[in-house]
Amino acid sequence: MSLELNPKKTALIAIDLQNGIVGRDPKPHSAADVMERTGKIAAALRAQGGTVVYVRVDFNDFLRLPVDAGVNLPDGPLPVELSELASASGFEPGDLLVTKRHFGAFARTGLEQQLLDRGIETVVLTGISTNIGVESTARQGTGLGFAFVIVEDACSALSAEEHETAVKGIFPRLSRVRSTEEVLAALA
Repeated sequence: MSLELNPKKTALIAIDLQNGIVGRDPKPHSAADVMERTGKIAAALRAQGGTVVYVRVDFNDFLRLPVDAGVNLPDGPLPVELSELASASGFEPGDLLVTKRHFGAFARTGLEQQLLDRGIETVVLTGISTNIGVESTARQGTGLGFAFVIVEDACSALSAEEHETAVKGIFPRLSRVRSTEEVLAALA
């Protein structure tokens, strides 16, 4: 099925391309590849008048819930740099920056309203980790009525197996799954 995108009604949302996450050696795509591909999509969308959003998590304000497998964050403050976007993330002045407190980018962040105010209907989603931040954002956003395109080769996880489970088992029910090249062609 071919992909058609109206850049004026499309936003790129890049998840967690920040210092404390990109250094974790994600699989199957390297963090450098994820950031490079995200940067290409961001540049193409900006050139067409689209919206570019980078989302980061604030590790020092992370919502700690009573769960069986909690997030492995030490007690006490972490260096602020870990929550800052990586220099190679592709973020540019004029892009939106959203700070979240948990996995998904929509919960209590104002992102939904930012997108609605700009007339966004479709979200192109990239980032790390495929099965955590990316998947949570897609699940929350589809429930709000946004259409999603998840860029398989611009996402990565802690393991190739976790990535594949999301890409093959979950994402086809929530979105269209495409490559960077397919998204760039749809924005040309």
